[in-house]
Amino acid sequence: MALKTGRGATAPPFLVMDVIAAANARAAALPAGAFPDGRGVIRMEVGQPGSGAPRGAAEAAMRALSAGAPMGYTEALGLRSLRERIARHYRERYGVTIAVERVAVTVGASGGFPLAFLAGFDAGDRVAMAAPFYPPYANILTALGMRPVLLPCDAATRWQPTVAMLEALDPVPDGLIVASPCNPAGTMLAPGELQAIAAWCAAHGVRLVSDEIYHGLTYGAVTEATAAFSDSAVVVNSFSKYWSMTGWRIGWLVLPEDLVRPVECLAQNLFISAPHVAQVAAEAAFDCTEELEANRARYRASRALLLRELPRAGFDRLSPADGAFYLRADVGALTNDSPEFCARMLAEAGIAATPGVDFDRDRGGRFLRLSYCGPAEDMAAAPGRLRRWLGR
Repeated sequence: MALKTGRGATAPPFLVMDVIAAANARAAALPAGAFPDGRGVIRMEVGQPGSGAPRGAAEAAMRALSAGAPMGYTEALGLRSLRERIARHYRERYGVTIAVERVAVTVGASGGFPLAFLAGFDAGDRVAMAAPFYPPYANILTALGMRPVLLPCDAATRWQPTVAMLEALDPVPDGLIVASPCNPAGTMLAPGELQAIAAWCAAHGVRLVSDEIYHGLTYGAVTEATAAFSDSAVVVNSFSKYWSMTGWRIGWLVLPEDLVRPVECLAQNLFISAPHVAQVAAEAAFDCTEELEANRARYRASRALLLRELPRAGFDRLSPADGAFYLRADVGALTNDSPEFCARMLAEAGIAATPGVDFDRDRGGRFLRLSYCGPAEDMAAAPGRLRRWLGR
């Protein structure tokens, strides 16, 4: 007799993880100096800073371990000192006062999303988001029995949702996810647009979830905290991007008061707590501004180089990239099958990129995403490889 498989098992894959595996295999199979530029596989598929955790964060973790700290469970909402430091971050960076009781430390943003969704929505609820979108938004919702509602966006709205799109929805959704800067396009909502969306959600009883994981990584545009505009929104953030701590699996939520205890209870049962040593390192990371700003300057330089050089290689339709560390390329003149195109680009040019279907299943065949947070030397070499591969 066949055994039952749960409905959550039907959640689609996060394709970038498959690209990572393929890029690892390609890199392992390559001889040294296989390409004319003398470099190996150029990793532009994943949003993982190449710099690693800031030195002060790693040293704080080592000191705690050397001192014999037990590194056991913390409270489910995290170390009080880290939560206080996160609340202070909102005062210093945004001029917004957040009660420490509203801050929940999570196992990365990836651990924060299911807590937010389970606390804020029920199975069957409809949650809207722009398309293209970060794939786990829809995949986690689907696994939890909730229903993603996609808002097809384009260059005219800078790949971001608008109040007009929300007004056109019938019925009104139960929730809305926004991201500014967003993944995959790196575009942002202007402060007035974000405020208008937050006001619309409040007026229509829609729970707003704001992904602010790329705050700190902007290149001229102004970022505003959603918490400045809404007391009912859930804010998701992480130490993975600006703070370069991907593998430490540490993030946070800023919660409305009505969701604090529900999230605490869910966290107790699902995760117990975020890793203690990662919380110690994260608290110290706030004091590593000089090193982190140097990282951002490197991303800015790589961004400028790619925006200048990629069009010469045939990638001439790129997102504006206000923030984060991604370029969304429209390669419709070259292919309508982005998975096949990315597979050939990896095999033949040694450049790993993420196919656009990961972010937009209906229209993503003509798009791909390029990440520029890797080593500056790799980013500088990428356009030349693409020119040679495409015969430009």
